[in-house]
Amino acid sequence: MSYREGRFWQPDVTVATIVVRDGRLLMVEEEVSGRRVLNQPAGHLEPDETIAEAARRETLEETGWVVSLTGFLGAYQWKAPETDRSYLRLAFTGEALSHDPERPLDTGIIQALWLTPSELKARASEHRSPLVWRVVEDALSGRRLPLESVAALR
Repeated sequence: MSYREGRFWQPDVTVATIVVRDGRLLMVEEEVSGRRVLNQPAGHLEPDETIAEAARRETLEETGWVVSLTGFLGAYQWKAPETDRSYLRLAFTGEALSHDPERPLDTGIIQALWLTPSELKARASEHRSPLVWRVVEDALSGRRLPLESVAALR
């Protein structure tokens, strides 16, 4: 079916991982459209990879941390008012396993950093989108769905 003016609507499918270690959240500071923002390790689902593979890959590429996924937080939909683009974020919780400080980070990533929830909340004006705090809030409240909630049929 057509959406508007004969175009088909398709949201950008992204993944994000919430990693908590010693009471701190693994975050990335990145430059987007000339602005420094905070986000979870997050990015787009690539062809031929599962959603879980994408979450682990994006975390490694953006932070240098290898993670094990521990739960599924859920699916979050958001439309960016400045671009009119729609996003479908699939968010996971994860555990930090190992770190490679020499690994180059993705283009646009300034640094990976560990922030307390209160530090992250105090910097709300720097969040890349409202999705940043919403998924953290859900993770901190204990929300978890089993990883089996996300199936990859190949």
